[in-house]
Amino acid sequence: MMHRRLLIALTAAAAFMPAMAMAHPGMPGHTHGFTDGFAHPFGGLDHLAAMTAVGLWAGQQARGGQGARAVWLWPLAFLALLVAGAIAGANGLALPGVEWGIVLSVAALGWLTAFGARLPLAAGAALIGVFALCHGAAHGVEMPADADGLAYGLGFVTASAALHLAGVALSRLAERAGLALAPRLAGLGLAALAPLLLVV
Repeated sequence: MMHRRLLIALTAAAAFMPAMAMAHPGMPGHTHGFTDGFAHPFGGLDHLAAMTAVGLWAGQQARGGQGARAVWLWPLAFLALLVAGAIAGANGLALPGVEWGIVLSVAALGWLTAFGARLPLAAGAALIGVFALCHGAAHGVEMPADADGLAYGLGFVTASAALHLAGVALSRLAERAGLALAPRLAGLGLAALAPLLLVV
């Protein structure tokens, strides 16, 4: 039931995507579309790490109370602000400290997962949203000039949702298998990876 609600929520994020068409209208003979957008998050270790960490950390919240809502709300918050940041970046709106924000997102989400930290629902969503703005702005700036904005944007949102779902699934499966330490170790690895992002 919870996974079904997460899928519905992530699908709803696609409703934000029509605005992407205004950000970069498709050009005749364009060469970058859904497939390129989908591949983009997998091409950068920083994006890959942060988006997976969001799912891992959200999955840790699933045990009862408001925490169960974080499983779908936190990834949805990331996707919504990812789109907002991408639209801003694609339209030339420079957000200060984007690169530092991306590195900090990997470090912070890694440590939060490593400690199995529990934050209030709104606080966790707000923190994730700030990090998502940074990632979205980077996506928007990196979007090829000849991309079909809607197709490309839908591709990277879909890939991001898939990474979130993978993180949630790994976290939940590990706990059910009595391996709750596994997501924590993964988080520790992500936190250790963050400083390396400054030199790659």
